[in-house]
Amino acid sequence: MKTKHICLLGLLFFLISYLFFSKILPNFQKPIDFAHWFNLVGACLLLSFNDVFPKSKLNLIASVLTTFGVIAHIGLCTIDFMMWSFGNNDLAREALGKQISDTPSILYPFVIVGPSLLFVGLAIHAFTFIKTETVKSLMVIVGSAAVGFSFFALKNGVLMLLSCLVFVLGLGLLLYRKENPETNGV
Repeated sequence: MKTKHICLLGLLFFLISYLFFSKILPNFQKPIDFAHWFNLVGACLLLSFNDVFPKSKLNLIASVLTTFGVIAHIGLCTIDFMMWSFGNNDLAREALGKQISDTPSILYPFVIVGPSLLFVGLAIHAFTFIKTETVKSLMVIVGSAAVGFSFFALKNGVLMLLSCLVFVLGLGLLLYRKENPETNGV
């Protein structure tokens, strides 16, 4: 399997997870937390984007941020799996949520800041193409910001899904852009 195919599979899994998160689909979360499994696998596969874009200093920074973002997604999904495992036990879920909120060394890297680094890293990768692939780059950059805004500020699942769709589509289009050998693919 080529690296580009792994990237596409990651984009598909990631988008499917947001389809679940948006609650547009009926609740298929029993007996498995499908939303977080798709998100976890998708995020891990998105790590392959670090290998498909041209190498530069900016892309090195993007690769580090993307890697930290994937690590944070793994931590966040682990926390969400534990929350999901409580089922209808709201007291246990609330106690775990309070414990996580009271532990900054978990809260910030795995809940608040860390998962956003995946979006930031991939947006920086996309920014490399702002001159040659302006629309596609902007789709990724704006889509990544809109995912966070729709989730944290608006708490709107449908807008979050649409933002993720723009983000994923932009990355997919950048993945299969026509490469210019004179500029090292940029």
